[in-house]
Amino acid sequence: MSDIKITIIDREGEAHLVDAPTDMNMNLMEVIRAHELAPEGTLGICGGMAMCASCQCYMLSHDHLLPEKKYEEEDMLDQAFFVQENSRLSCQIFINKELEGLEVKIAPEAT
Repeated sequence: MSDIKITIIDREGEAHLVDAPTDMNMNLMEVIRAHELAPEGTLGICGGMAMCASCQCYMLSHDHLLPEKKYEEEDMLDQAFFVQENSRLSCQIFINKELEGLEVKIAPEAT
């Protein structure tokens, strides 16, 4: 198994250092859900299709090369609440070994 370490700050501000497998084609949203870092039904509502912004996260580390935002992701972020310059949809960030040490914060839930 080939895991990397990622720090995820939940919506209450608590940091969690988690293992994320690089050999299962998982995205960041799935890792957050697998570690139960957001209440069920509040993150990844569309199932990871970039059709909602419930999985929005803030990328806190700047030394990781992330994939370019696709049109669907840009469109969802344009409609989302609490968007910042470093906002990304976690369903669009696939886990790979280059993300070792990534730090993210889950965006507040839209109410």
